[in-house]
Amino acid sequence: MRLLILCTGNSCRSQMAAAFVQRLRPEWGVHSAGTFPADGVHPLAIKVMRETGIDLSAARPRAVEEFLDQTFDYVITVCDHANETCPQFTGQVKQRLHMGFDDPAEAFGTDAEVLAVFRRVRDEIWKAFERFVAEADE
Repeated sequence: MRLLILCTGNSCRSQMAAAFVQRLRPEWGVHSAGTFPADGVHPLAIKVMRETGIDLSAARPRAVEEFLDQTFDYVITVCDHANETCPQFTGQVKQRLHMGFDDPAEAFGTDAEVLAVFRRVRDEIWKAFERFVAEADE
């Protein structure tokens, strides 16, 4: 199974989703990318994923253009902007799915409040992709 998980910056949501799927199915080819990749993975995404035992500190945002001619079983968008601006793939894509999540990088408030948003989104991503993997295995 080959997956490409997309969001806008590839700095939070798609990185978390790809890491969770990789944990569940290390034999799958899982990639993440952004329609407008950020300079780096968000530090709070790294922090909240570390709490689950996953280290994203070496991860780097990648551009969706790197993958346009490749074949995927699924291309999954995890933000509305990426869903709306997702380019056409010249490679074969068997299924395209959209699973929208809030952008934790847009959270505001105290440090504790922002961290809580990152944790909430992380947990929502975990549940959604755990369900996706279980259904793909059926």
